[in-house]
Amino acid sequence: MVNVSLPYIAGSLSATVDEATWALTAYLAANAVILPMTGWLAQFFGRKRLLTYAVAGFTLASIICGLSVSMPMLVVFRILQGFTGGVMQPLSQAVMLEAFPPQARGKAMGFWGLGIVVAPMLGPVLGGWLTANYSWRWVFYINVPVGIAALILQELFIFDPPYVHRTSARIDWWGIGLLGLGVGALQIALDKGQEEDWLSSRFITWLLVIAVVGLVAMVIRELTTAEPVVDLRVFRERTYATGVLLMSIMGFVLYGSLVLLPILLQTLMGYPPLEAGITLAPRGFGSFVAMPVVGLLTSRVDPRKLLTAGFGLTALTMFWFSRMTLDAGYWDLFWPQFVQGLSLGLMFVPLTTITMDAISKQAMGNATSLFNLTRNIGGSIGIATVQTLVARHQQVHTAILGAHVSQFEPSARRIFEGLRELFISQGADATAAAAKATAALWGMVERQAAILSFLDAFRTLGWMVVVVVPLVLLMRRPRHEPGESVVVAD
Repeated sequence: MVNVSLPYIAGSLSATVDEATWALTAYLAANAVILPMTGWLAQFFGRKRLLTYAVAGFTLASIICGLSVSMPMLVVFRILQGFTGGVMQPLSQAVMLEAFPPQARGKAMGFWGLGIVVAPMLGPVLGGWLTANYSWRWVFYINVPVGIAALILQELFIFDPPYVHRTSARIDWWGIGLLGLGVGALQIALDKGQEEDWLSSRFITWLLVIAVVGLVAMVIRELTTAEPVVDLRVFRERTYATGVLLMSIMGFVLYGSLVLLPILLQTLMGYPPLEAGITLAPRGFGSFVAMPVVGLLTSRVDPRKLLTAGFGLTALTMFWFSRMTLDAGYWDLFWPQFVQGLSLGLMFVPLTTITMDAISKQAMGNATSLFNLTRNIGGSIGIATVQTLVARHQQVHTAILGAHVSQFEPSARRIFEGLRELFISQGADATAAAAKATAALWGMVERQAAILSFLDAFRTLGWMVVVVVPLVLLMRRPRHEPGESVVVAD
């Protein structure tokens, strides 16, 4: 929701749109830093207490974000929102996975996934409507009643299991520091890389160096310390490690395609923000239909088959998008998005169910934290990649198409003359009409180059999905029967 409100936020707080993007970067960086620590924090504070702190903190931060009178104030409390929001995702997933026996986890993840996958798709619609009809501040205020309801419900229904308790008073400060340094620097670099032209910027170069050094040092630290803040030994389980990799690819493709379509609709097809959000809604409808159904099927069908079908449909929709033109109408956009929504249901629910099948309840909090982190980092890499692809390929296509626009090219000359005559008929003199015709012809070239660059990005995402499908074969089929207890991994 905040994405579509950025221009209004910038204008209200006397900032540029580039400065306003720090409201997004701050949230994403804080979110990425806290995610992998959530399992340890739940053991240290207690899961219910931590969840209460997170929901209360997120709600309070939302109020203050809505009341912000300056951009620095908004950024600071977006950081608090990022920390508290990052805690809620893996904790809620761990609670759901532990509350249901293995054979029923597919159903649980089907309904849980509605919020995780559908909400980001419907967010632009609601954000555009609130901003257009009320104010950008309501994008934050809308969290308040939801937060209050969540606090009441978790007080009534969520309780700490006996194995969630503080095992030691020792805190791995080095692990926390290196994790925050590495993940935070990586997230900021990914978010600002294209804007700063990547390695041509010393700022981005140093961020990437800090990220690599910090993450490598963090891995070494966490593998050698007795009480790590992030337990990386969970990756010894082959199915879990493969599932995490596939989830990062899913995040890459999902968020990469999510960022392409709104830009395409608003910059090349002239859609206002609200209409663009409405046009993007079919993807959410598809997921809304698919997830509960797929959740029921996972206990009856090998979830690996469902997962393969999901990746196949995702690749199909990416290639479908890669055949769009600037003349595409609503239904040309509706059906590939709806099918992609179905494919996300086929991927998300089985992938979560298979990946977490061999994880013990005691390790579930740590495992879900890393699982969600990889989805978010994969999404950030996907967004950065498609933005860079579009920018670079647009330059290439502009050069190729522009080479065919000259006075010696009959078709180009014919279009130029038609435009010149049009401007003369509107009252321009011959010189001004020629200048306007040249500008109009160049604008046509740039629009065609832009749409071709978007199609290239969709095609790249499609081939990426095709390449990773064989990895599903590395995952073990969940081994449980109705009524069987959870499988425990050392």
